[in-house]
Amino acid sequence: MTEREPQRTTPQNTSARFKTARRWARIVMGFTVILIGLVLSIPGIPGPGILIIVGGLAILATEYVWARRYLNRIKEGGDKLSGFFRKKKPPDDPHKP
Repeated sequence: MTEREPQRTTPQNTSARFKTARRWARIVMGFTVILIGLVLSIPGIPGPGILIIVGGLAILATEYVWARRYLNRIKEGGDKLSGFFRKKKPPDDPHKP
């Protein structure tokens, strides 16, 4: 039986492990933030649940396309809503009877 040589840590190997660890940390953090937002969205529990959910989607959007799509849909809805409130009536013409 032969003994295994200890695995050498190369800069490329360390870099790949670091990137993988960062990716998993972002994924876990994003889903955790969304879960906290869902809990805060329950009636009777105070807190900005919807905003926290959007924050979790923003974290997950760095890794997943589906999260980026949901985030873009939310942004478009926000733009439409702000456009609705920003519509101003044209000023009345003082020269008309």
